[in-house]
Amino acid sequence: MNRKSSFREYNILFFAGLFCMAVISCTTTKKAVVDLKDLSYLYNPTKSSIKPRFSVFNETDASSVLSVKFFSTDLFFSEANPQGIPMAQILITVKLFNTTNGRILSDTAFMDANIVKEPSKQEYVYKLPLKVDPGSAYIAEVKLLDKLRSEVIQSFVTFDTRSYNNRYNFKARGHIFKNELFNTVVKSSEFVNILYPARPIDSLFISYYKPLNVVPDPPSILLPEKIIDYEPDTIIALPYSDTLPLTLPKEGVYFCTPKRDSEEGYTLFNFGETFPGMTDPLTMIRPLAYLASGDELNAMLSSEKPKVALDEFWINCGGNIDKSRELIRIYYTRILYANYYFTSFKEGWRTERGMIYTIYGPPDKVYKNSEEESWGYRRPVLKSSWGGRFHLKENYLFFNFRTRQNKFSDNDFYLSRNETLVSYWDKAISSWRKGIVFRLDNPEDL
Repeated sequence: MNRKSSFREYNILFFAGLFCMAVISCTTTKKAVVDLKDLSYLYNPTKSSIKPRFSVFNETDASSVLSVKFFSTDLFFSEANPQGIPMAQILITVKLFNTTNGRILSDTAFMDANIVKEPSKQEYVYKLPLKVDPGSAYIAEVKLLDKLRSEVIQSFVTFDTRSYNNRYNFKARGHIFKNELFNTVVKSSEFVNILYPARPIDSLFISYYKPLNVVPDPPSILLPEKIIDYEPDTIIALPYSDTLPLTLPKEGVYFCTPKRDSEEGYTLFNFGETFPGMTDPLTMIRPLAYLASGDELNAMLSSEKPKVALDEFWINCGGNIDKSRELIRIYYTRILYANYYFTSFKEGWRTERGMIYTIYGPPDKVYKNSEEESWGYRRPVLKSSWGGRFHLKENYLFFNFRTRQNKFSDNDFYLSRNETLVSYWDKAISSWRKGIVFRLDNPEDL
């Protein structure tokens, strides 16, 4: 090979390399970053397989018991084990922090649960004792590792030992099967027992409050969410017995206390026979308060044929039956999960977190501590260029919620409203009314 041909080949390779570098430098780059602090799976059923329930009971001055309940349908059972039997394997680890004065690690606990499948069993409950001190507030950070699916979820459980009369000194159980109730929502047909072993008492006082049938104002309005601030409709005294069968005959809030005028106690709720789902027209119409005007809502509720009025509303939004069915499916699935996640002293969909969840959907980011939650919704990706290289930057709209102490529930959060919050609420409602499920990052798609 002569020198000219070698030089020509070198030039070709050199310019080919420059061309490849130029192409690479003009392509869009995006780093794959895993956000380890993101807890969005807590409120997105598609992101986690296990949906546990938790309860805490102050057993003694020095010990509280954290109970964890798994549903059989959530667990993955495999026979790939030495015993050759259907078994799920869950590792439960707990870090308990005293939050009375800061955040101090107070205790740890773990349990390696090998859950053997029993055909007739629908729930599996495990109890972990925790060391506590009287007069303190706590948050338990619970991590659950599903060994077979290699899936980890984290939850936060708050409780306190500041009083012998608060909700953590009570237990509720089913009257027939004596099963511990993790859900304080009870139907009219259910019989329950209230247990209060903390102190000997003669009577249990039950205050009945009518249901709070209001919805929060849009996030763009600077008004606090309404809370139960009225007197009970009825107060009755019952002779205390841990085997006394109790029923909740009417919808509303039932506040149980060992003293008549106590502001601390245990609360049970009756939100109707269909809760948490939506099966009849009247219960399906009420959550349309976020989409419909007051006149539209009243017309549907007072209609002689509420099912027809409901169908007409959704057909007007979707434009046709198929599109309307899809809108209905998405909207009421969100209502269902809002009830599951956010119910406090009223149905979950009526809370401020429930309002945001219903209209905007499950958040793309969730950051959480003992006092607040921050939800992020992904906006359109921002593009920027520098030196011929394009960069993509994720951008989020955040809603911030803070815990609010009330005597009825420890799951009460309010939206931090301020004049600078740009919520796109009007755009979101308009999108739903046009038959488009609103998303900040893709507003045109259903």
